[in-house]
Amino acid sequence: MTTTTPSTTPDGPGGSTGSTTSEGPGRSTRSTTSDAAGRSGEFTGSTGTGARAGFGHLMASEWAKIRSVRSTVWSLIVMIVLTVGFTVLMAAITVMNWATASAARKWQMVGDPLTLLVQPGVSSGRLAVCVLGVMVIAGEYSTGSIRSSLLAVPGRTPMLAAKAAVLGLLVFVVTELIVLPSFLIGAAILGERVDVSLADPEVLRAVTGAGLYLALQALFALAVGTLLRHTAAAITCVLALVLVVPNLLVMLPGEVGRAVYSFFPTVAGQAILVGDAQQAASPAPLASLSPWAGIAVLALWTAALLALAAHLLRRRDA
Repeated sequence: MTTTTPSTTPDGPGGSTGSTTSEGPGRSTRSTTSDAAGRSGEFTGSTGTGARAGFGHLMASEWAKIRSVRSTVWSLIVMIVLTVGFTVLMAAITVMNWATASAARKWQMVGDPLTLLVQPGVSSGRLAVCVLGVMVIAGEYSTGSIRSSLLAVPGRTPMLAAKAAVLGLLVFVVTELIVLPSFLIGAAILGERVDVSLADPEVLRAVTGAGLYLALQALFALAVGTLLRHTAAAITCVLALVLVVPNLLVMLPGEVGRAVYSFFPTVAGQAILVGDAQQAASPAPLASLSPWAGIAVLALWTAALLALAAHLLRRRDA
């Protein structure tokens, strides 16, 4: 036997409408408009006002999204393989060719071991990091899920800031966890041929700065992905800025050409990865940029691109 209690509609627009239906003893269902409001609570902050999600909640949401996407896992695996693999490869090639290497070449390797143990691996791993940075935002545009993200955060800028924070922290931590073991493995392969130690200030600076460098590269790629909103176009653009444009700028003549090359973002940031001897011997010496100044230049470029991306994100339709 089924008994239905008529629904009651209170006066005023703020009232809730509901009905209770009992189907036999012990079984009842209830549906109210307040249930929908409760389900939407996942998009609001913990204050209960329903205004906006707090930044901590946004970061948790972005972390859940980024770790559940296969491209994140594969990008990090490729980054680890490239970073460790190229470091080990450069150290092994150096050992095999040590007997036939010229005195000048040996002096260069002994004088700046960072060109063997840090720079090759990190420079190779940044390719995977750049792809990851693009995919974090462009992947949502390609699937259409960006609409729900923007619906949950009408302000839009906090959503981009949360993505940047989560991506930067993830890349920084993973890089630091693999660069140090990679360096130690390479140093063990070189043995007594090249005397290198973490106690060397240049080595310690490069190992600790590598995480910051790749984190900024990831954020740079995130900004490009937000600007272009197309996965293939953004990846092509970022890889061109990393691999192609610097090789063209280095051919510019005169002091102006040197300045343009030195302050180009993907070039300036690499100053943290090389020693003073390598900087002086580069095609366009970065004498005006110390390692930390180079990182600052990359950070300024990245901040400017992210600011432009945030501005366009607010103005454009999804």
